[in-house]
Amino acid sequence: MPAGTRTRIPRARLRIALTVLVTLASAALTAAPSPAAQADAPAAGHLTGTLSDGATWIADVPDHWNGTLLLFSHGFGPTVAADAPTAAVRTELLAEGYAMAGSSYDPHGSMWALNSAERDQFATLGAVTAKIGTPRRTLAIGQSMGGLVNAQLARDGGGRIDGALGQCGLVAGGTDLDNYQLDAEYTIARLLLPGQDVKLVRFGTSAEASATADLLTKAVTAAQSTPQGRARVALAAAFLNLPAWSPGKDRPAATDWAGQEAQQYDWFAQGILSFVEGGRYAIEQSVGGNNSWNRGVDYARLLAGSEHASQVHALYRAAGLDLRAELRTLTEGATITADPAAVRTARRTSSAGQGLEVPLLDVHTTADNLVPVQQENRFAARVRASGDGALLRQAYVERQGHCAFTTAETVAALHALEHRVSTGHWDDAATPAALQRSATALGLDGAAYVPYRPARLTVGRDRPAYPTGR
Repeated sequence: MPAGTRTRIPRARLRIALTVLVTLASAALTAAPSPAAQADAPAAGHLTGTLSDGATWIADVPDHWNGTLLLFSHGFGPTVAADAPTAAVRTELLAEGYAMAGSSYDPHGSMWALNSAERDQFATLGAVTAKIGTPRRTLAIGQSMGGLVNAQLARDGGGRIDGALGQCGLVAGGTDLDNYQLDAEYTIARLLLPGQDVKLVRFGTSAEASATADLLTKAVTAAQSTPQGRARVALAAAFLNLPAWSPGKDRPAATDWAGQEAQQYDWFAQGILSFVEGGRYAIEQSVGGNNSWNRGVDYARLLAGSEHASQVHALYRAAGLDLRAELRTLTEGATITADPAAVRTARRTSSAGQGLEVPLLDVHTTADNLVPVQQENRFAARVRASGDGALLRQAYVERQGHCAFTTAETVAALHALEHRVSTGHWDDAATPAALQRSATALGLDGAAYVPYRPARLTVGRDRPAYPTGR
């Protein structure tokens, strides 16, 4: 086991480990080569297979394999196998001698495939190594929703993986995601569509989710034409943890409140609410109900903790609106409750941060519209509380967009993780300056690593208790 890793086996984790071992054994029976094939050199080229639950896997192995296998966890979307973040990253890593593998996750359920993703990734590891041989080192990589899967692999994978690299990871988990998105959706519905009964949770079909997204997006578009509407859009954006810097634009000045709101509106205009509502439908499918709530949320207190609070206050003053009154209206009208079983399922399948068994390097863009960089703050606090803060490092790229990394930034981060696994120490390899030097030296497509500390995630639900009922 690499220096600096720890293996802890409480009873619950032992049960999980036994389940995974059974899955791996099943995968090996269906994917292992014949004895004659085992005597040959490790397979090279593009490999494919199918796991016992119907998930497919793929792997790419270079002719001159360096002994390191990368296990890639893909993000939210169709359950199609992938083994690298981008084609360009795959090309570069194959040229450097890395082998890569990844699964589709179970294709028979929701696109929020957290019920099967961790199991399928470990089973893929077993199936691939049966064909190519035991790696000298195995590193996990994950993006977006796959970044949450990746954090779970880092939590549970001691002895199977040696380290993990997360990119733009949804590491705060499914319930935090649904809760802060609910705050934004509720604000739009309550303040921009007063008197209308807008369905925000418990979608029965994807069409219901799409209808809500369309209704809310039209409300935001109409509101953008008046100072009062723009102030309310800024309030919803604050609750959504939406960055005030959009693609193709210069970053607004620190007190350019109108410019910040205009760039937050850009994200709305690009259809972010369609992604939000589609994601909510998929999560509700996966966890068996609504895992979010706002009953009991104090919206004045929630705004006070947002990095965008000064912007919202300024825009409300300029618009001649009473912010206190509108926050009171939101608090008094908050009646949405959670389904207890769905919350329990989400906590079991769709959370991370309970601990780490191997080193994890998380990388995030500073202006991520879909998975706010503030999630890294929330995740780090949980890892520190578990006692494993020394295994975690986080790094940031100064850029707008979700998972908008260059090939050089990705490869440099992988090399920094390898340094930690090889030496047992992070040293200075994961500092912004070192990552920037490493990425630039590759001579590929540039890099923008910067010193950065994300603000707190605006979610307002720190206690484990939650209101229930319908």
